[in-house]
Amino acid sequence: MKTYHIDYLGILADRRGLMQEMLQTHATTPAAIYEQIASEHVLGLAQNDVHAAVNDAFVSWNHELLDHDRIAFLPPMSGG
Repeated sequence: MKTYHIDYLGILADRRGLMQEMLQTHATTPAAIYEQIASEHVLGLAQNDVHAAVNDAFVSWNHELLDHDRIAFLPPMSGG
């Protein structure tokens, strides 16, 4: 089992009810973590509508994670 620091931004933070958390899981990719979180909480955004970043760099959804990585989930942005 690995431990990850998860950051939620924008509407994801609102829907999750917090901006960050520590998560212990057997998941090893951002896709698997997002799927796990979305199945436990009503986030309301499909994975296709969200970007993932690991340690401050955008990554693909199948990026292999290391223990204690910081994962941020970023919803679509709007505004002008």
